[in-house]
Amino acid sequence: MEPGKLDPGEVRFFCGSSNQPLASQIAEYLGVPLDPTHISNFSNSNLYIQLGASVRGRRVYIVQSLSPPADEHLMELMMMLDIARGASAREIHAIIPYFSYARSDKKDAPRISITARLVADLLQTAGATHAMSMMLHSPQVHGFFSIPVDPLSSRPVLEQYFRNKDLSDTVVVAVDMGHAKSAARFAKNLGLPVAAGNKERVSDTEVRISGIVGDHVRDCQRALLYDDEIATGGSVYEISRMLIQAGIKEIWVACTHGVFTKGGLDRLAAVPQITEIIATDTVHLPEHRLHPKLHTVSVARIFGEAIRRNYLRRSIGDLFVFGEKEAE
Repeated sequence: MEPGKLDPGEVRFFCGSSNQPLASQIAEYLGVPLDPTHISNFSNSNLYIQLGASVRGRRVYIVQSLSPPADEHLMELMMMLDIARGASAREIHAIIPYFSYARSDKKDAPRISITARLVADLLQTAGATHAMSMMLHSPQVHGFFSIPVDPLSSRPVLEQYFRNKDLSDTVVVAVDMGHAKSAARFAKNLGLPVAAGNKERVSDTEVRISGIVGDHVRDCQRALLYDDEIATGGSVYEISRMLIQAGIKEIWVACTHGVFTKGGLDRLAAVPQITEIIATDTVHLPEHRLHPKLHTVSVARIFGEAIRRNYLRRSIGDLFVFGEKEAE
């Protein structure tokens, strides 16, 4: 076996039904086969899953995004983890490109669940010995896990995409103050100024933007809106409206997780000033849900490299959300 390569005889690589294209690209990067997973439903709608290769004594990697339908995909993941544990896998790695329950990270109302912590506990109980995800909604979610977790960053692929464009007269705008630090790192790496929206969430589909913090907007003609996740598009729509009123002529929208529920993609694409929407492939969108304004960049290389280094017991700090390069 070549130095720095995974041993196909020692590794088993599987995926659930949520994002097979990304899993295939990660496996291709690693030079290992994507082993089959047989998934079906009984007549009472219960799931039936069988892993299509022996995992005994091996390092098992299971790729599954918790994209809609999130509950079904979570159940698939837990069953696959449990299967690998019951079949005597040596290590079981849950590779979760999009951890949707990370948004439920605090108790901000009576009698509700901190579901991100609950799901973290369930994954460990099901058999995961290690987890890997990308751009968790908030840093504290990392601390909900009792197993080792690698929180990866999508910024390198997004930065690479925008470095090939004319960035003159452009300001990076965080959709809300909670993501201002992440947007500031993104802007710094691109050599751009930064601003942020002052957002109040009213409901899952309604937000209020009371203003934009930062003076750079008035000096620029283009805004690069930066967010970790876009679902209904309510936040991006509202801040886009304010930016247009402030004199912005063109808007690029960039996010890690392009979930685009309830017509969110069409809603944003209908705004004439929004000329491009860039998302990574942590969430798989079928062909009929795509739009000409949407451009997808792949994070397969980041996950593949993180898995390779993990396998070789090498540092992956520079791939983290708060990586070594950013700490300098």
